[in-house]
Amino acid sequence: MKLLLCSAGVANPSIRQALVELLGKPIEESAALAIPTASYGHPGVSPHQAWKFIAGTEHRSPMVEIGWKSVGILELASIPSIGDDRWVGWVREADALLVNGGDPLYLAHWMRESGLAALFPTLDDKVYVGLSAGSMVMTPRIGQDSIRWQQPDGSDATLGVVDFAIFPHLDNPGMPGNAMAEAEQWAAGMPIPSYAIDDNTAIRVVDGSVDVISEGHWRHFDGGASVPR
Repeated sequence: MKLLLCSAGVANPSIRQALVELLGKPIEESAALAIPTASYGHPGVSPHQAWKFIAGTEHRSPMVEIGWKSVGILELASIPSIGDDRWVGWVREADALLVNGGDPLYLAHWMRESGLAALFPTLDDKVYVGLSAGSMVMTPRIGQDSIRWQQPDGSDATLGVVDFAIFPHLDNPGMPGNAMAEAEQWAAGMPIPSYAIDDNTAIRVVDGSVDVISEGHWRHFDGGASVPR
C-alpha cells in the first residue's frame, strides 16, 4: 500500500496534491471506503464524531468531504459476521481507504480480528489515508502514556506496517497535552524513530521511502536527537 499518514486529514493543498499523486488520478475519479471503527474505542470520542466523519461534515479534519467519486462505509467490527466473500471485494475495488481517528489500539484490534490487517500486504495499488489514530495504528507502538483502550496483553503494540512512531496534533490549541515539550518527553520513551506532526502535516510512505508533506511544523526524533521543521 501507499500510505498518507495525517494528523488531521487532507487539511491543506499540499496534502491534497500528495494524495492525488498517490492515487495517480483526480480524487473526483476515485472511489473510497471510509472506516470509522476507531471512533468507538476512545473515551473522549463520541458517536457524534463518528457520524461527522461518515457524513463528511468534520471540516477541521477533511477526509470524506473532499470530492470522491463515491464513498462506502466499512465497519470493521461487522466484518467477521458477513464473510470474506463479501467484504474483501469491496476493499480491492476501492482506490483508497480512509481511516478515522479515535483509539489506535482498538482500531488495531479490529484490523486484526476482521482480517483487514492480514490483507494489507496484497493491496499494492491501494492508497491508505489515516487520520490521527488511523495513522498511529500503522506504527509499531504508540507509547504507554497514549493507552486508553486496553489490549488483552496490556501492551501499546500496533500493527508495525511502518518502522516509526507518530505523535499527532502537535501544538493543537485545543489539546494542551500535545505541546512540543510533551512530544519530546514521549519521544524520549520510544525505542524507535518517531515524528511529531501538527495538523497541517502528513507523512507519505511509498515502497519504504518516507517523506513529510507539511504546511505547518513537525519534528523528527531519532535516538534522542531531533530536527525541528
